[in-house]
Amino acid sequence: MFKGCYTAIITPFKEDQSVDEQALRDLIKFQLAGGVHGLVVLGTTGESPTIKEDEYETILKIVVEEVAGKVPVIAGTGTNSTEKSVKNTEKAKVAGVDGALVVTPYYNKPTKKGQLAHFRAVADVGLPVIVYNIKGRAGINIETDTLMELAEHENIVAVKEASGDLNQMKDVLDRRPEGFTVLSGDDGLTYDLMKMGGDGVIGVAPNAIPERMSKFVQAMLDGDFDSTAQENEDLQEFFDMEFVETNPIPIKTALSLMGKCEESFRLPMATMEEDTKAKWTETLKKYELI
Repeated sequence: MFKGCYTAIITPFKEDQSVDEQALRDLIKFQLAGGVHGLVVLGTTGESPTIKEDEYETILKIVVEEVAGKVPVIAGTGTNSTEKSVKNTEKAKVAGVDGALVVTPYYNKPTKKGQLAHFRAVADVGLPVIVYNIKGRAGINIETDTLMELAEHENIVAVKEASGDLNQMKDVLDRRPEGFTVLSGDDGLTYDLMKMGGDGVIGVAPNAIPERMSKFVQAMLDGDFDSTAQENEDLQEFFDMEFVETNPIPIKTALSLMGKCEESFRLPMATMEEDTKAKWTETLKKYELI
């Protein structure tokens, strides 16, 4: 259902920490002009843990309005509270988004039984659900057996695989039911996943290079793994450097240097260290972004 290059878009803030609504609209226009296949809003890259309830609904409204049905919009609705995740998903459904990205409950690390109950409760809201498996941030992995049980629910239609384990990704691809989408959660592993049969990426890099990333992914969807092998190699420095500090610090800094938003974060996210910012700036110059 959800295939291609999806941008996990940042949430721009003004210097006074309020949401920069005009910058958000301009960023969406930039993504659409770049040909991305879809947008993911209010995920971790969008600093979702610091977004207030009223802001959540406003941001969803802006994105849905600005996209105007041109591409699918997925809302990050998952938290480590099932009740709150369900409520977020209900709000997203009312706002008119096309799907919900639901992260593994972090810190409280539920058992398999808890994971199954959590994702099924969210899926019962009625929006298509993308399970977000990211052990590095959640502290717990969604095992393939668990994911396959979740995939039996009619509304659980995809996984964003950010486990970093290509063997696990291959296992998911081998066992997934027909129509179940597998998306990379790591820009740097997109080529490897798609070469094994994956369907695309929910990425950070498209924030800054939407056209390049969408063409890269589309070429692989079209079966071209020859020319894209070189492109994958050419992009590796960007993929590595965009995580030189905790996401979304580098990518938002890049967009700030590109003149697309202010360099403003909400604590505990903070501006980049000067030494890593200098290295990142050199990388951005190399890619002719600044």
